[in-house]
Parts: sequence; structure tokens; C-alpha cells
Amino acid sequence: MSAAVTAYLLLGSNLGDRAALLAAAREQLALAAGELMASSALYETAAWGREDQPAFLNQALAVRTTLTPHELLAHCLATEQRAGRQRLERWGSRTLDVDILLYGPEIIDAPTLTVPHPRLAERRFALVPLAEIAGSVLHPVRHTSIAELLAICPDPLAVKPWPGR
Repeated sequence: MSAAVTAYLLLGSNLGDRAALLAAAREQLALAAGELMASSALYETAAWGREDQPAFLNQALAVRTTLTPHELLAHCLATEQRAGRQRLERWGSRTLDVDILLYGPEIIDAPTLTVPHPRLAERRFALVPLAEIAGSVLHPVRHTSIAELLAICPDPLAVKPWPGR
């Protein structure tokens, strides 16, 4: 077991009851990974990478965990599987996607895990909810706050607060 660290996760869904899938994932990850410290509002955005699919709901979580990064990844993947996730095509529609955006100040470059998420600074749908709960946190590679990354993000896709339940 490692020392407790705050990890930031991004949940996303564009199939089925998106809000219910995110709520179930929040509960499962909090039980498996540790203490849920914060969760952003839900945000809706057009699909990134492939525009011919339904809009996504996204939410960022801050989890205080003693799991190693790879143990946390295993729980993220298991949570996706329980939600019926099928990996049929890159950037395709999915019931649930769980990404590790940050794991404390660590930089990880392993065959199965890269942290910080390699495209975090390019994705408004990840930065908006993350900035809500961790705007002052520094990106460990860019040495820039999440709020500053959001301010200069080149992604043109609108990210709107979701008015649903």
C-alpha cells in the first residue's frame, strides 16, 4: 500500500442513462479507491474526435486513495466493465469511460498508463470539470495550473452545465 494521494478522474458517458451511469461509477470508485473528496457538476459536450455520435456527459472526481496508480487503473477499468463498456473503436460511443487525469504530482509513462493524461491540456471537456474542483492544482509536466490550461485550451467544443437531475 502506498501513502495517500489525491487522484483526479474523469467520468464520461454517451450511451444509455448517462447520468445514472456516472452516479453508479462515482459510488463504485469511492468504495474501491478511497475517499471521494470532491465531484464536479455534470457537463455536456459534443463528442471529441468523432462527431457522429451522441453528446457526452462528463464529471471530474477527486479521490483520496492509497492505491498505486496501476491498482487505481484496474478499478477504473473494472468500473467501466460493470457499466457494459465495449472497446470497439477509438473514440467511439461508450456507456462509461474513466480516465486518470492526475495522480498527485506523479509523472507516469508506462505501457498501460500515462499520467498526467497525455491529452488533458487539449480537451475542454476534461478541463472544465477539473478546473471546477482543482483549478489551482499544477499540471506536473507543464507546471501550469488547471485553470490556466483551461484559459488557453485550443479545443473549440462547447462544454455546458447539464441541467438534468
